[in-house]
Amino acid sequence: MEGRPTWQKYFMDMAKLVSKRSTCLRRKVGAVLVHDNQIIATGYNGAPKHSAHCEHLGCLRQKENIPSGEKHELCRGVHAEQNAIIQAAINGVSTRESELYCTNHPCSICAKMIINAEIKTVYVLDGYPDKLSRQLLEEGNVEIIAIDLDDGNLQRV
Repeated sequence: MEGRPTWQKYFMDMAKLVSKRSTCLRRKVGAVLVHDNQIIATGYNGAPKHSAHCEHLGCLRQKENIPSGEKHELCRGVHAEQNAIIQAAINGVSTRESELYCTNHPCSICAKMIINAEIKTVYVLDGYPDKLSRQLLEEGNVEIIAIDLDDGNLQRV
């Protein structure tokens, strides 16, 4: 029988669950915003409200053969991290000093939002090929920690 999960595993497992709502054809991403071990918002990647999803229209980035980590503006989707921050804002909940659990390392656009939202720590499962993102998060004093869900190990990135 598996023991009680750490807070980090608990919230990352939730981010994985949230990612199942994603309508992206290339990468399903989930995010959970947490403050004082309380969930304040969640988000997954997909088209804006009231807009057609890529699963119905096809993926422009696939059609144009755009590599991962490049030309983020050529996408219908709102990223999981962006949706979690937006959800907190809509509900009037501060993100200051919160933690973000995300199934993938944020892109540079999300990194800028994370810094300005004053999120202090981002936990990630998988990487993402965006050097500018890593640089911005480092400059913004946002701690990035990779989680290994198999053994529970945490590693600063």
